[in-house]
Amino acid sequence: MNQHANSFNAVGRLVAGDRTYSYVRLAALEEAGLTKLDRLPYSLKILLENLVRFEDGRSVTKEDVEALARWNPHHHSEREIAYRPARVLLQDFTGVPAVVDLAAMRDAMAVMGGDPKAINPLQPVELVIDHSVQVDAFGSPDAFKKNAELEFERNRERYAFLKWGQHALDNFRAVPPDTGIVHQVNIEFLARVIFGAGGAGAGYDPQTAFAYPDTLVGTDSHTTMVNGLGVLAWGVGGIEAEAAMLGQPVTMLIPDVIGFRMSGQLREGVTATDLVLTVTEMLRNKGVVGKFVEFFGSGLSNLGVADRVTIGNMSPEYGSTCAIFPIDAQTLEYLRLTGRNAEHVALVEAYAKAQGMFRTDATPDPLFTDTLELDLRTVTPSLAGPRRPQDRVSLGNVKDTFNAALEEWVAAREAKPASAAARMENEGGIATAAVDKTKVADGSVVIAAITSCTNTSNPSVLIGAGLLARNALARGLRSKPWVKTSLAPGSKVVTDYLAKAGLQKYLDQLGFNLVGYGCTTCIGNSGPLPLEIAEAVAEHDSIVAAVLSGNRNFEGRIHPQVRANYLASPPLVVAYALAGRMGIDLTTEPIDEDQTGKPVYLKDIWPSNAAISKVIAESINDEMFKANYRDIFRGDDNWAKLNVPTGERYEWDPASEYVKHPPYFEHMGTEPAAVADIHGARALAVLGDSVTTDHISPAGNIAKTSPAAKYLMAHGVQAADFNSYGARRGNHEVMVRGTFANVRLRNLLVPGVEGGYTRYLPANEQLSIFDAAMKYKKDGTPLIVLAGKEYGSGSSRDWAAKGPYLLGIRAVIAESFERIHRSNLIGMGILPLEFEAGADRTTYGLTGEETFDVIGLENGITPRMQVHVRAIDANGRKIDFKVLLRIDTPDEAEYYRHGGILQFVLRQLRRKQTAAV
Repeated sequence: MNQHANSFNAVGRLVAGDRTYSYVRLAALEEAGLTKLDRLPYSLKILLENLVRFEDGRSVTKEDVEALARWNPHHHSEREIAYRPARVLLQDFTGVPAVVDLAAMRDAMAVMGGDPKAINPLQPVELVIDHSVQVDAFGSPDAFKKNAELEFERNRERYAFLKWGQHALDNFRAVPPDTGIVHQVNIEFLARVIFGAGGAGAGYDPQTAFAYPDTLVGTDSHTTMVNGLGVLAWGVGGIEAEAAMLGQPVTMLIPDVIGFRMSGQLREGVTATDLVLTVTEMLRNKGVVGKFVEFFGSGLSNLGVADRVTIGNMSPEYGSTCAIFPIDAQTLEYLRLTGRNAEHVALVEAYAKAQGMFRTDATPDPLFTDTLELDLRTVTPSLAGPRRPQDRVSLGNVKDTFNAALEEWVAAREAKPASAAARMENEGGIATAAVDKTKVADGSVVIAAITSCTNTSNPSVLIGAGLLARNALARGLRSKPWVKTSLAPGSKVVTDYLAKAGLQKYLDQLGFNLVGYGCTTCIGNSGPLPLEIAEAVAEHDSIVAAVLSGNRNFEGRIHPQVRANYLASPPLVVAYALAGRMGIDLTTEPIDEDQTGKPVYLKDIWPSNAAISKVIAESINDEMFKANYRDIFRGDDNWAKLNVPTGERYEWDPASEYVKHPPYFEHMGTEPAAVADIHGARALAVLGDSVTTDHISPAGNIAKTSPAAKYLMAHGVQAADFNSYGARRGNHEVMVRGTFANVRLRNLLVPGVEGGYTRYLPANEQLSIFDAAMKYKKDGTPLIVLAGKEYGSGSSRDWAAKGPYLLGIRAVIAESFERIHRSNLIGMGILPLEFEAGADRTTYGLTGEETFDVIGLENGITPRMQVHVRAIDANGRKIDFKVLLRIDTPDEAEYYRHGGILQFVLRQLRRKQTAAV
């Protein structure tokens, strides 16, 4: 622990087994009369400990601690606090740009005369490469090998760069590809739950043994999965993650906490997937966006950690910041199962009990902002779909609800001219058998994927899928030949226990061969449909379906040719592969007939809970986890053979179109320039309400006619090798050209036009947003964006701020901002300005054709000050109005003054070096 104020004299000693640790005693706050720990939510105890430990009189004050300790569940707090997570978790799509920035900061430090080695994460950073494997090969014994080879072929440059980071950066570790999915690796190995005893490959140091909760932010929205293990965590954008790596706090409001009481026990035949879909529906209906959700009640004693992490994983789907379970006996049991050592488990138990964080059935219920309740006995087998994860459907209603949606789709298809002429670009693939095109029709299931850490982390549903496969084969059932089947678990442990249980062979016979250890279908890496299936779907514009054990099913996400997408448990994924169609009621209609012509129903092949439990007990042990995670950072031969540059500074390859040196620190002095007013700015875009980061940030495939495509082709990259924006996040030249390029963007400067277009003024020339921005840059014209309510809502994405910065945008004037995106804009040196309450651009008659001055900045920036804006129209008419500067804290003001948070950190580190000389 660093030396801080310790106003509450809270540091004490804790004995766990034969070891002694220092720790921050929350009881000291109770002794001071500030709180009653037994009624404070578990999640807030973690935040409270964090504030006490990092109290420094500036970013965390004594008053901040007192405000949180006195938390009132019936009063929404507007107080901002500075929270410092213990570690940062990355996946490769978001991790590459983070490491690019760190490498560029090392170069900038050298230019400033400093030591590049000073640029290192100040706390543990762990990156798991899991987002790049795609299901090209499937349904064959060598599918995994083929997909892994293709993955390395496509991503060699990116992987070599990450391996450089693994060797060059302190406190940075990379889990190589084809190992597991980030969140499953996190719960099975990386999560410490309580720091101090070592773990996750680190040793115990008695000289510095300080115990504190494991907390983290991650650059993936489903970082919340580890909430099921009692670890406070949530997803953030890359800018916040990079700042956290470098010791900067995450600013947040003291949260509302919604309590979710659970009672009873799941019935026979009901899975954790059915439970999480029910919870998602309930919490989405409740409205928990931006709030903490905390589970409590006697029902938790009947939910193991494998069930809990499934619920935590889908927190983004119901909108909460986190969805956390307290530490209890189930937590300790899971830590033992997954191979954590006895000393580590002893610390978790002793610490949680000392801090009032250990739950039993006798624990008093905490006080919450609001509560809701679920009797687990009422949960029924369910799917979610066909468009959204919160649209839960009981299994018996799937046929009717799908048919209702199908009617809408058919009507829309019939209204399109020449709809049958549609052709897809994404054809090809490696299939196991030729398929009769006439079998593919509306309602056909063409993808059945056991995928995603959401469910593959849970042995009960994986074993259940294997037993169902065995039972189905015994009755002569087979997957339909038009179904693309795949198994992509989040951990190699899954492969081991399915093999030991003798169940993988049955899954293989149904086409569920191992295709990779990665997110695959869940994030849209489902790969192409077999050529004959793709042609059949395109020829008739068929409305086909996917069933997957993932967490998101938005239209167009899973596969461009698949309209209906359903989330389901792994056993139900297998069942729908056998049925081959959505228009079936699996509760009353037979899946198919057996060899004798006798109908086979789902209930005939569904395994009992007792059968599943017996196989789990016989097939899973801690040695499996220890063996698989012992050398997790080593990687396979592909990883070992990567040619990686050495040295403390990265040797940038000018020919690389995956990893490029970014321009953020060019011409940067040791001191920031004075803050200046903005004069003569033009509006690059005039946008309406609820413009999301999906509209702003580049995502998905790179369209062949886009500015990004033109750039790549001009640099020798053929269309077949474009890959995706996600894979090219380390190349700012591609990403800036994809900013605001969403095909659904509506820029009011070009009414009636969808996509990334604008008007270059005053010439009135319609151009792509990128091309117009470059012309403005050549003219020396600064840019702004005018927007409505909730600007920047949706997933937190760093390129939704980095892209606008590179386009030359200096300010965004909106009616309101999403909290994290507002922070990201400041982190990139862009001003978030808010119209006064009740006002919008129409209040002042703004069209976006004016020039804009932002006045009053050069006199000094203070949080939430009023700023004067002057717009001048084509006739010279001046329109003056006030806006609120949404720089909310002194730290944010400093970030802006330095041109961004990374520039601020870089100068701070350089200053420390100079002072030390």
